[in-house]
Amino acid sequence: GGGANSASGDWSAATPRGTLPDFRWTRRSLMSFAGVSVVDSAKHCTCDTSAVYAGADSGYHLLMVRDYSRTKVQLPTGESATTGLFTVGEYDWYIEYYPNGENPNCRDFVSLYVTRHTLYDCEGEEDVEAKFSFSLVDQLEKHKPVYIHGTNKTCTFSSSAPSWGSDRFVRRDALERSAHLKGDCLTIRCDIMVVCKDHKIEDAAGTVPDINQHFGHLLQNKVGADVTFEVGGETFAAHRCVLAARSKVFMAQLFGPMKEGATTSSVIQIKDMEAKVFRALLSFIYTDSLPAMEKDSMEEDEMSEVMDEGREEAAEFEMWLQWLEDLFVAADRYDLQLLKLICEKQLSEHISVSSVTSTLALAEKHHCCGLKEACLKFIQVQSPSCLQTVMATSGWDHIAVTYPWVVKEFIAKLASNQRK
Repeated sequence: GGGANSASGDWSAATPRGTLPDFRWTRRSLMSFAGVSVVDSAKHCTCDTSAVYAGADSGYHLLMVRDYSRTKVQLPTGESATTGLFTVGEYDWYIEYYPNGENPNCRDFVSLYVTRHTLYDCEGEEDVEAKFSFSLVDQLEKHKPVYIHGTNKTCTFSSSAPSWGSDRFVRRDALERSAHLKGDCLTIRCDIMVVCKDHKIEDAAGTVPDINQHFGHLLQNKVGADVTFEVGGETFAAHRCVLAARSKVFMAQLFGPMKEGATTSSVIQIKDMEAKVFRALLSFIYTDSLPAMEKDSMEEDEMSEVMDEGREEAAEFEMWLQWLEDLFVAADRYDLQLLKLICEKQLSEHISVSSVTSTLALAEKHHCCGLKEACLKFIQVQSPSCLQTVMATSGWDHIAVTYPWVVKEFIAKLASNQRK
């Protein structure tokens, strides 16, 4: 492995080692190509790098993993393959690929880190401010000029914290079931954008925040807010025009047939939703960015007292999944299709034996065919013992009673497999 991460412990997409991932989508401009590295197990997981210079303050580098299965065998948890150096924004970088996770708490995931290369014992080197993101190269929707799986947070790459990344980039079992792994090979894309490289030029020209930053500030400072919501005992001030422009449901509620009931009261009450979910919903409406899940400090303290590190990590991950499911429901409720798609993709990539029945019920209830198919495929490839575990849960009983046609579809899939 390479350098260390910040130990701040927040839930940003650029995660310090050992924390849960955050999934955000952010606007970006076109990126310059910054080369390709190839992990080849036949070469003991060394990497060849070509076309390393991007010639711009933003660029992307491709990491091609050949013979993925053998990298899993050759590189146990905590050990990585490291790319050659490539240049973005006049700085040298490399990527660390951990096929079995960077630490024991994420051993079921692929971990990825990007590291700024520095000279040893060079105390005077300046810190570098940069944004970065990882994605699978065939996830075309994440490479469009408008959206990319990444972070709104600027990370400081310094001599004491040269590495930032995601310890839970993707679950191995989800990756191995997906179309992203083709012929035992996959390609990962790393986008890097260096910011504040030349403070003198920036001070003279001034910063140019994009529209989502402007609207994010508008939500925070509440200037001109003309509607108030009460959710879970908390109040939220917002702007009718912004909500209506982003959601057909809000348009109908605030300006259409539902207007009268929504405007006669000074405060609109929203039931059956937690405050932290509505706050994330509002944040996405204003910024097109999915924020980190809020951590309840009281719950965190209580968990720390009664759980060891591994169990606490698992509990936090379950909380994150529940938050994501609730946000998926909220996105469907307010017809925010992009947010629903983001949640669907993350839920699809984090299906487990313990969560598959609840996720399947959620997908069927909200008519999400992609998520439903991912759940059925997950169950379909389980071992007989795991399959028995799934079918012994109350969640499976709920599906059998409420959505019996789903059980029939699953049986048909199993029968189809046997015929093959």
